[in-house]
Amino acid sequence: MKRLVFGAVAVAILLAAWAAMNGGSAAWAQRPAGAPLPGTGGDFIVVPTTLGEKTQVLTVIDPKRQALGVYHVDLATGKIALRAVRNLQWDLQVAYLNNENPLPQEIRALLEQR
Repeated sequence: MKRLVFGAVAVAILLAAWAAMNGGSAAWAQRPAGAPLPGTGGDFIVVPTTLGEKTQVLTVIDPKRQALGVYHVDLATGKIALRAVRNLQWDLQVAYLNNENPLPQEIRALLEQR
């Protein structure tokens, strides 16, 4: 379960970074002001993932609240279960966590030596 939640958090962070980097591109500039980005539905970002043959995982990201929710959908019965909820506000303030060498400050020091 911890791997699933970690994976969902990683996906959420990557999606948020992608959206931030692509939000100002010329392609997005053609959309009306206030229009939602494609695939976001306006309020939430939903990332479906298949987990085996019987379960679909829905990762729901609320960019306004900086929150993440993970649901499991039993494909046989249609039952939906909330598996995890997390506020990402403080997570995203961490400079690095569980990184391997070289650490960010080591890379920075190497680049500053040039």
